[in-house]
Amino acid sequence: MRFPLTLTTNMASYLVRKKLARERRFPLVLMLEPLHACNLTCTGCGRIREYAQTIKDKLSVEECLAAVDECGAPIVSICGGEPLIYPDIGLLVRGILRRRKNIYLCTNGMFIRKRLDQFRPTSRFFFNVHLDGLEETHDKLVERAGVFRAAIDGIKAAKKAGFLVCTNTTIYKETDLREIDALFAYLTRLGVDGLMVSPAYGYAAVRETNPQGAAEIFLTRDDIRAKFREAQRLFAKYRMASSPIYLEFLSGQRELPCTAWGNPTRNVRGWKGPCYLITDQHHASFRDLMEQTDWDRYGPGRDPRCEHCMVHCGFEPTVALGVNQRLRDALRMAWWQLV
Repeated sequence: MRFPLTLTTNMASYLVRKKLARERRFPLVLMLEPLHACNLTCTGCGRIREYAQTIKDKLSVEECLAAVDECGAPIVSICGGEPLIYPDIGLLVRGILRRRKNIYLCTNGMFIRKRLDQFRPTSRFFFNVHLDGLEETHDKLVERAGVFRAAIDGIKAAKKAGFLVCTNTTIYKETDLREIDALFAYLTRLGVDGLMVSPAYGYAAVRETNPQGAAEIFLTRDDIRAKFREAQRLFAKYRMASSPIYLEFLSGQRELPCTAWGNPTRNVRGWKGPCYLITDQHHASFRDLMEQTDWDRYGPGRDPRCEHCMVHCGFEPTVALGVNQRLRDALRMAWWQLV
């Protein structure tokens, strides 16, 4: 199976319950950011810029677990910032696992080996390591030498210890797809359990602080479609964790509506509204985020900030929810998860 049975059955039963209850909007993945501090200053990262005033703030473990309970999503993506520098990351992960949730811990990989003893292998837990190219390219994008090697060392240590590991790769305007092919081949030989991709989406915080740099790296919608059309055969060679329908959307073969409410974000300032990329308000509660946000105002053709967005946390939920689904999509997705 492409994903652990526990994750697949948890998500399926959750979706059935929500559909039977006729709920219109409900979360699939909680984007939990216990802190925004990081040991790197990656070129395309908006968090360290947008939250510069609260960069030293942290959520307590109790606040994090309350968010998990309040949201109720079956999957928790622990991100940030760099979550492996969160002092109580082991305690937080154990608390989430006790709630029978599935976790993707999103990390630059530099501290995996150092903090590995705080975790135990389980089918409910993935290390999700960010790698945007081979050594020279990746280190340039994260603005520090040695990061690629440290991340690979962490992946090897985690796999040797029995952990599930996936990777997430951002495709930038100047990304050489031949290099991504070489990267994916290398990661496959290391035994990585899944490969995710996402286009370089335009954080407002990066555009405001470095507009020229943003124009050089971020992709327009047309850029994304051209790049991902070119990459189709490449992705077919590997064990992708990004769904085939989402990849078709990126390559322009089909359209999908944004369902950003499926991946809500909780951080040090509250529930980030409306979505992971746009901040119009921080809400005091998850309920306020869902009920006070005018979701129909957002999306391509409605809000200019959404015009070039094709980010996975806005459109992968659309696939899982079956919005605008074709008859053959359900069978196709079931087969994709089995192989």
